[in-house]
Amino acid sequence: MHPDLDDLLGSAHVVTLPLSTRFRGIDVREAMLLRGPYGWTEFSPFIEYDDAESASWLAAAIDFGWSPPPAALRDSIPANATLPAVGPDEVTGVLDRFPGCRTVKVKVAERGQALADDVARVAAAREYIGAEGRIRVDANGGWGVDEAETALRALAAFDLEYAEQPCASVAELAALRSRIRDLGVPIAADESVRKATDPLAVARAGAADLLVVKAQPLGGIAAALRIVAEAGLPVVVSSALDTSVGLSMGAHLAAAVADLPFDCGLGTAALLAADVTDRPLVPVEGAVPVRRIEVSDELLARYAAPNERRGWWLERLRRCHAVLART
Repeated sequence: MHPDLDDLLGSAHVVTLPLSTRFRGIDVREAMLLRGPYGWTEFSPFIEYDDAESASWLAAAIDFGWSPPPAALRDSIPANATLPAVGPDEVTGVLDRFPGCRTVKVKVAERGQALADDVARVAAAREYIGAEGRIRVDANGGWGVDEAETALRALAAFDLEYAEQPCASVAELAALRSRIRDLGVPIAADESVRKATDPLAVARAGAADLLVVKAQPLGGIAAALRIVAEAGLPVVVSSALDTSVGLSMGAHLAAAVADLPFDCGLGTAALLAADVTDRPLVPVEGAVPVRRIEVSDELLARYAAPNERRGWWLERLRRCHAVLART
């Protein structure tokens, strides 16, 4: 069953949620929530994304709200903590919000910062999580090949689990992977999967050791599972600073992946200072449960976006629905 535009518009709520820590250059997260026959779902591409890219996020929202999820192979998903590009003195306060998590993903290559800032942040994360904990770094494609090699040689001393999207292009990832084989630091592809015209190109090129998959950008759970099956590489299921509703979509995706060797990036509700539910999907003893989210009417009202922003999102929904209708 696929909804028409009036169905979507009739159930749409737009919220503006404050963050507890600045992340991706923003202090608030805007999202649209929709309700389908199978429950609440989320449409929340970042503001700067164009309609063609955002339409995949709408396809995902429709998939989760208007179709049953696949059979779950597990009822909880081990989650990593996510550490924004904060100073070392702020690390403990952020990571305390992720109780029981044994893995920390550290943001690096932040615009306006230096490698020394990354080293200090990763060092503080390693001190916090201890020798047995796992640390992965995420550059969001922010380094060139030479920069990435220099940075990873400096950061490898902290026993990295992997480096996520150190460079922007598939060719750069392949070149870097060849250069750093001696380090034993695997390369994970994120943007090269979710923002690519061909999300399997990075796997075919041998440019990554594992893939990061996200339900919303890839067009939904079913579409993401097809990519996982065809890629033939280990995967990490992650999110995009979603509300608990979007994180639930990611948890249902992770629950359906046959082999899940890595902790998943589904604990980011801990970075929100507010959510849309009285039972946020935050890590408990290092894992998030696989469940649907019941949205609070009171919280929807409290964090409702101003009329101007609500109108902007409704127009975006109309345009993205038109894109899907043409495909």
